[in-house]
Amino acid sequence: MELFIDPIKLLLATAKDVLPVLGLLVFFQMVILKRPLPRPGKIIFGFCLVLVGMACFLGGLDLALFPVGRTMALQLVQGAQSGGKDIWTAYGWIYLFAFMLGFSTTIAEPSLIAVASKAEEASHKAVSSLGLRIAVAIGVAVGITLGTFRIVTGTPLYIYILAGYVIVAVQTFFAPRMIIPLAYDSGGVTTSTVTVPLVAALGLGLASNVPGRSPVLDGFGLIAFASLFPIISVLGYAQLAQWIVRRRNRKK
Repeated sequence: MELFIDPIKLLLATAKDVLPVLGLLVFFQMVILKRPLPRPGKIIFGFCLVLVGMACFLGGLDLALFPVGRTMALQLVQGAQSGGKDIWTAYGWIYLFAFMLGFSTTIAEPSLIAVASKAEEASHKAVSSLGLRIAVAIGVAVGITLGTFRIVTGTPLYIYILAGYVIVAVQTFFAPRMIIPLAYDSGGVTTSTVTVPLVAALGLGLASNVPGRSPVLDGFGLIAFASLFPIISVLGYAQLAQWIVRRRNRKK
């Protein structure tokens, strides 16, 4: 019976979150704008698709992605501690896994693919879609790796965040103006459907299994790293490209 009851509960819980958004749209359309809903049949059908899709997605997170992230973190921590060491250098495989996880999930992030494609189109191919995706993925990978290092060592989160935004502020003065808004947006599009569940599960699993760490105090914060460091990497990518162009022009 649970196989049939749980999906119904999940659909009801998802509808409770989505219905206010639909109600807001209908209210403004019919009360404020005083116009009938265009194609109400398609709107209702689309709403049902969104409802089912979100319910399946949330159910999939609980059944697959979160457990996989926690299990991987547990196994990596156990492997790091098997040699009798409990120092930050013993967690090398965790740092490597965090880097590869951040890079691979970001490359596959649908929102980043869409933004990179639009950026290439709007800039008339002055901005490479693939180059932007790789730059963002490297930033996320470095950020998550540094975030796992913070969890292992137990150092305060605000030190990393403050230092990161100081770097962003300095880069903003020297980076090409065209890339600055795109770089700032790149930090937001990375934290979406693919990246967030796995990164959150990794952080919570790591903090739950590293001795002396609290899941509440140390388990969260990785997503902040995944949002901040892509800005740095994209600005750096643009600055590097600008430097290469200037150097070529000087040689000519």
